[in-house]
Amino acid sequence: MLILGLSSFKHDAAAALLDNGAVRAAIENDKLVRSRTTGLPENAIRFCLDTAGARWDDLDAIAVASRPLRGWARRSLLRARLSPFSPLGAAYHEANELGMVARELQQVRTLRRNSGKSNILHFEHHLCHAANAFYLSPYDRALILTLDREGDGRSGMLAVGEENRVRMLRTIPFPHSLAWIYEQVTELLGFLPHHDEHKTQWLSLEGEPVFQNVFLDMLRNPKNHLPRLNYSYVNRELAGRLAFSAKFYESVGIRDRKASLSDDQRRALASSLQAAITEVIASLLAYFRERTGIENVCLGGGLFLNTLLVASLERRLGLNQVFVPPAPGDSGNAVGAAALAWHQTMRHPRTSTASHAYWGPACSRSEIKDVLDNCKARYSLQTTEERKLDAALQLLESGKIVGWFQGAAEFGPRALGNRSLLASPWAPYVRENLNDFIKHREWFRPFAVAVPEEDCERYFEASHLCYSMNSLATARHANVLPEGFLLPGNRVRLHVVRQQSNPLFWRLLKRFGERAPAPLLVNTSFNLFGEPLVVKPRDAVRSYFCSGIDALVVDNFLLSKAATNHVFAATRAS
Repeated sequence: MLILGLSSFKHDAAAALLDNGAVRAAIENDKLVRSRTTGLPENAIRFCLDTAGARWDDLDAIAVASRPLRGWARRSLLRARLSPFSPLGAAYHEANELGMVARELQQVRTLRRNSGKSNILHFEHHLCHAANAFYLSPYDRALILTLDREGDGRSGMLAVGEENRVRMLRTIPFPHSLAWIYEQVTELLGFLPHHDEHKTQWLSLEGEPVFQNVFLDMLRNPKNHLPRLNYSYVNRELAGRLAFSAKFYESVGIRDRKASLSDDQRRALASSLQAAITEVIASLLAYFRERTGIENVCLGGGLFLNTLLVASLERRLGLNQVFVPPAPGDSGNAVGAAALAWHQTMRHPRTSTASHAYWGPACSRSEIKDVLDNCKARYSLQTTEERKLDAALQLLESGKIVGWFQGAAEFGPRALGNRSLLASPWAPYVRENLNDFIKHREWFRPFAVAVPEEDCERYFEASHLCYSMNSLATARHANVLPEGFLLPGNRVRLHVVRQQSNPLFWRLLKRFGERAPAPLLVNTSFNLFGEPLVVKPRDAVRSYFCSGIDALVVDNFLLSKAATNHVFAATRAS
């Protein structure tokens, strides 16, 4: 039985295909198109159908993670409450809102026309977040919390997952949104809102939370522990958006909303916000854990892309008692919607949980060769897996940055060893080279390291969330990695690699550890600045030639720029 799941059509559009309850294929549309897209994820849908060798007629159900009319009704009611004295402004924004809803309904009509199906299942946005978190988790029973900016007029949900059912407990209406405040502070700090929130997260490590109480007063509701926006800290501007009020700027020591912030102010604001949302969420979860008697917790929604937040919650709630899916944001709702149709609507029991997220496109060796030949690229073919590993190890040991393109692409925002840039953490200037010549990132953003599962305990204390890089680990010794890779408190971004999930990357790590101080490699996403993770061979070749990547291993093909002679000579001789 095939079920096609689709996220909402506003942003981060994605498609997922479930085959008898198991994820057969899933991909974000942006990765295939190579830019930000909205609307029906046609490329992602086509990939899912092609992967299963299916047509529209073969689908048993289509599930969409959106109820646009309900969302419009909730947002319109909010607008009427917030701006009773701005009828013209409210009418203007209501017209825009109606236009957005009309476009979304048109996308549904297009989907119905293409598929020939009149019965398309629609689920609440946050219910799909909850399903994505719970059905992919190892728990039979769990407390579920979802938080994001806004979806279908809501900013969050508390639910209970039991076997194959998700039961809603509470909803959090917009604008009582922790994620929305995080977005507004991101803009205040000079970053791009709804895009650069991860920068605010890492900048928070550089400051002290001196304004934590301000954000707690803005966001915390002591009566029921649910987030609550204190309207005295915001202005209600023409019903279109909320902006920080004079009270907020006075409370955080900013004289003028247009004034440029000093570096110390930016660090303090980021740190204070991070500490405040952690406190609000931790107290909320502690309260409802005690009230429901459920220890295990599943987290979904875009706010839980914040690995610092997740790691802090793990320390408070207990290691291995928290689960975050590989794609907790809106793209993951494609999986959540399909899972709801399979389990909740069709009442199928849960069987096994997913052990990996390699659900994206994979290419045959002949397809890769065609791309390389078309690009007039100089390459060598490693005829065996051993020779491929030997060539990669030779490059890594000599301090090179290697593009590693193998197997099926990852679903979600993390590079999990199939579309990764790899380097030795002991190579000279490795962080500077990655930042200056490839990633063009801010100096305060850390890089992740990968370790084989069997060696993890020797070097780190880590939870199962590190398999998908959704949390942080703690180094057992401060000298396990060179300076610059450890965060305050000896924390580290860590990718734990299972042999059964990714045997090739696991073998590379083990082999590297035989000749290095430890079986650890820097693992960062294979993409250029501002672009999605590479998916197809042509994406990888373009990124390789347009950046400071030293070498590229794509399937069994090796491309190398600097000092190529000895590499090609070695591979030909072998």
